Amino acid sequence: MTTTGEPKAKASPPRAKQPRPPRRPGDLIFSGAAKSAGVLILVILAAVAVFLVTEGWPAISASTDELSDSGVVRDQSLLSYVGPLVFGTVLAAIIALVIATPVAIGVALFISHYAPRRLAQIFGYVVDLLAAIPSVVYGLWGALWLMPQMFPIFEWLADNLGFIPIFAGPAASPPRTILTAGIVLAVMILPIITAVSREVFLQTPTLHQEAALALGATRWEMVRMAVLPFGRSGIISAAMLGLGRALGETMAVAMVLSPGFEYSFHILQAGLQQNIAANIALKFPESSGLGVSVLIFTGLVLFAITLLVNMIARWIVSRRAEFSGAN
Repeated sequence: MTTTGEPKAKASPPRAKQPRPPRRPGDLIFSGAAKSAGVLILVILAAVAVFLVTEGWPAISASTDELSDSGVVRDQSLLSYVGPLVFGTVLAAIIALVIATPVAIGVALFISHYAPRRLAQIFGYVVDLLAAIPSVVYGLWGALWLMPQMFPIFEWLADNLGFIPIFAGPAASPPRTILTAGIVLAVMILPIITAVSREVFLQTPTLHQEAALALGATRWEMVRMAVLPFGRSGIISAAMLGLGRALGETMAVAMVLSPGFEYSFHILQAGLQQNIAANIALKFPESSGLGVSVLIFTGLVLFAITLLVNMIARWIVSRRAEFSGAN
């Protein structure tokens, strides 16, 4: 008698899905608050943009004669008025960035990799406190102390490096110049760049640093080969954030800069350049009607420049590859 094969085992029934545990009220409240905050930020940003466009539109649609009667623009088109302001704003911010970025990187490296832990904590607190000082205090410091100290240096630059166009003299006395404004702005953005760079340097994988030291690298070689390459994109994003702060600064620039409306790279001469925000602060109390619309339009231009800078910074941060190894 032949036997058939053994009966096949019955397939096990599919496992029932486990019900999701109910979300606690605290989680729901926090999730809703976070989403509401994000939406609120977007709404405020859009409201600011709509307000600037609406209030600045009369200046955009006005003729040259109407702009001349406004008391703000004198015998020139709107673009001819805004152009030098944009130039002065960007020039002061670039000067500040060129001065502040190397110093900030050096301070951040000292705090993160060279200073003893207790001293590093103290330096970290000091840097964070510098970011909390009001801009008007920086302006007073620049007007009352910095300018007298800078004049001999500016005079030396004009006498010895005057053949370079940016250092062409004579040096202004008092030095209410774009270079003085750039130095004040550099001190103001220094804490921002330092704080962000410090946090990026501290995130450098420990394995990378130990591997460099194990191969016989000195501490500086380890920083150059492991820390700086890892934090390059973070440094760039920190510099861009500092640039955004420098572009929108008002009172500190207004207190140390003699205004002018020229396209000039002469940074040792006064009365040549002006900042958009400082120009608004100085002229808004005396303006009315179409003059207010002109100033609001310049604010719209500054809003667009700052938004562009911050978008570029966020794009650089988003491109930063996440490290997947062990720390």
